[in-house]
Amino acid sequence: MEWLQNPVFTTWDSNTSLWSNALITLYMTAGTMLFATLIGLPLGILLFETEKSHGSLARWVNRVVGFVVNVGRSFPFIILIIALIPVTRFVVGRVTGPNAAMFALTVSAIPFLARLIEINLREIAAGKIEATQMMGATRWQVIRQVLLPEALPGIIGSLTTTTIAVVGYTAMAGVVGGKGLGDLATRMGYQSYDNVVMVATVLLLVALVIAIQALGTWLARVVDHRAR
Repeated sequence: MEWLQNPVFTTWDSNTSLWSNALITLYMTAGTMLFATLIGLPLGILLFETEKSHGSLARWVNRVVGFVVNVGRSFPFIILIIALIPVTRFVVGRVTGPNAAMFALTVSAIPFLARLIEINLREIAAGKIEATQMMGATRWQVIRQVLLPEALPGIIGSLTTTTIAVVGYTAMAGVVGGKGLGDLATRMGYQSYDNVVMVATVLLLVALVIAIQALGTWLARVVDHRAR
């Protein structure tokens, strides 16, 4: 077919290749989710643990962290990535490319994921937590042996939702020099009026999202003891 002769399919040049830009998108998504999980998961647990605490320090921490999370979630990503340009230059050393985009993606994903984790933990029956505490378990043991195992299917669902959101954000990051499929679709598809590139990038992004959702759903079922 004639459209298969398009350079987007036949080269590995990062400026023109569908395949190399797909790998860049996967790299940004995987890196973002790694850092977002390392920070967002403990942050979500912190929000849950300090919400009903009677200590003044814990309540103060909850208000401060909750405010920061709400502010982080309120920023549209395209505005956030521009607002973070000075910080990105300081942290990464440049403001374009996958690593620079990954920094902004991580900053955007952390509050989103943290709030989802908090919601997952709230859904756990209070009776299970109280029963474990009555047996003399410490708070850390409650978190490790009750909260995380019981909320694991929901946590996997939240990670899946966040990953899909990050894939969408990578497309926006491409508009401001973040590379990846978004950059390819904008530069070679939209600006060059190449419908083949536009359709190819959209289909590949759709396939990627479907694959991520299918994997997340399968993993959630595997770890859900209630389904057995």
